[in-house]
Amino acid sequence: MTKPMEQDSISVTVLHGLDQIAEADWDACACPETAEGGAPFSPFTTWRFLRALEVSGSVGPGTGWEPHPMVAEKDGQVIAVCPLYAKGHSQGEYIFDHSFAQAYDQAGGSYYPKLQIAAPFTPATGRRFLTRPGFEAEGMSALVQAAVQLTAENGLSSLHATFCTEAEAIAGESMGLQRRVTQQFHWFNDGYADFDAFLAALSSRKRKAIRKERQRAQAFGGSIHMLTGDAIEPRHWEAFWRFYQDTGSRKWGRPYLTRAFFDEVHRTMRNDVALVMCERDGRLVAGALNFIGRDTLYGRYWGCTEDHPCLHFEACYYQAIDYAIQHGLARVEAGAQGEHKLARGYLPSETHSLHWFPDKGFSRAVAHYLEAELRAVNEEVEILTAYGPFRKTTDREETE
Repeated sequence: MTKPMEQDSISVTVLHGLDQIAEADWDACACPETAEGGAPFSPFTTWRFLRALEVSGSVGPGTGWEPHPMVAEKDGQVIAVCPLYAKGHSQGEYIFDHSFAQAYDQAGGSYYPKLQIAAPFTPATGRRFLTRPGFEAEGMSALVQAAVQLTAENGLSSLHATFCTEAEAIAGESMGLQRRVTQQFHWFNDGYADFDAFLAALSSRKRKAIRKERQRAQAFGGSIHMLTGDAIEPRHWEAFWRFYQDTGSRKWGRPYLTRAFFDEVHRTMRNDVALVMCERDGRLVAGALNFIGRDTLYGRYWGCTEDHPCLHFEACYYQAIDYAIQHGLARVEAGAQGEHKLARGYLPSETHSLHWFPDKGFSRAVAHYLEAELRAVNEEVEILTAYGPFRKTTDREETE
């Protein structure tokens, strides 16, 4: 899987890891906006994040995530890259294709391995076909053609690009890939001056409920701190590893990330992290890990060693909203699933992915499934939005 592929004067090479490409070349495509300073739009496709997964053993041999990053070059310059993995299962993706796998196997095929273009374990929207500015169209086209060719030539069941942007989904669909629409819950900053201004936009009942939850959480008998950069100490990571293990063992059977991953994040990405730590009687008892993007705060993991009423909501959702308002971020993405987020100001938002199946018959069956799923998703988004916590127009007129 390492031979170069030619795509209209562009050479596409499949690597065995991020150590085979210079960080500057990768990030010139993944986060060109950082050239003049500041945070990347998405920290999850930067060289340092993806490399942290590799060197920590979170991806690689024995994990079911075998890294094969793709690199497109033109006239000796890297113009596009993408994080590509050979997958031996469907875990850690959050765009669920278990029904596809079951149907494919029942039809006599072998669904795994498959190819996945993704930020592992990260249900956060961002570019997946990472192009240097000025090479957007031809860079993505070269990567898509090469990935399709790689899938077909190796006799693999399928190719997937998950949590791509809507623009990429539209472009990919025009290239013959199948587009899938799912949904998450995101919080949007409507220019709020502070948390009270956000609460003022909610219905009276929801506003009171959130205030009550925050009061109950703050009464857990300790203190809550939002830490970033050098304020994060080794003891915080040690505690968070305990929290993460507890949550991971209950949700997934075993944690996806290794202990070494958090050490690597501290070494290379601590300025990209907003870590909520809850401390009581000198002990760290709960925490939530967020990653900081240029205009978005990404909530990723939560865990605790003590149960306290509403502390989960405070650490994961309200602290994140506070941080976004204080730092002028446009939104908070709080991860996959969770209709309970709706009552806390997080609204249903579309997420996108792309899929390709070499078997034409199976591809047609998936197309019919995706059409029906799209209708259901659109209906669900409409219903959930109508039941959102924000004041209706009539409510606002009555208070003016």
